[in-house]
Amino acid sequence: MSYDLMVFDPNAAPRERGEFSAWYQKQVDWPDDDSGFDPATSSPALQKWYEAMLADWPNMQEVSDDEVDNPRITDYSFGPSIIYIGYRWSEADDAYDTTRRLALEHGVGFYDVSGDEGDGEIFFPGDELRPPSDGAWRNVAADFRSGNLSKYIPPMEPAKRRWFDFFRRK
Repeated sequence: MSYDLMVFDPNAAPRERGEFSAWYQKQVDWPDDDSGFDPATSSPALQKWYEAMLADWPNMQEVSDDEVDNPRITDYSFGPSIIYIGYRWSEADDAYDTTRRLALEHGVGFYDVSGDEGDGEIFFPGDELRPPSDGAWRNVAADFRSGNLSKYIPPMEPAKRRWFDFFRRK
């Protein structure tokens, strides 16, 4: 389970929400090959956005085994018109702010995939920028930061006897 955002080529995406949603679904229907892990498959503007992100949000495909516990290690998937990003919930607030800010700076679109305000914020360069989201996802992020995960993890059931336990002598 991750906090997911997406940046996109604004010239490739439809502006109407219903059409955008259908377009988005096609974009994330990943091929069976490894092309989704290659940033060179994305447009030049998306590649520049990605390069700007790497300083603070390293790609999990490019880090050593010693670095995997870094909470800022990020899952990136690349398409010609999108970069889909999966962050750890504990980092969601910073991830949202950085992803959105760099999308503005690099002239790419921004989609809050995990957003709960309708279907999530969609921003196209040149549009009026809405205030940052105060969605319920921020509460989830705060719970993950605090370690209070009880509402996300079902309670453990008592252990069940295994089949061969019936044959054991007590």
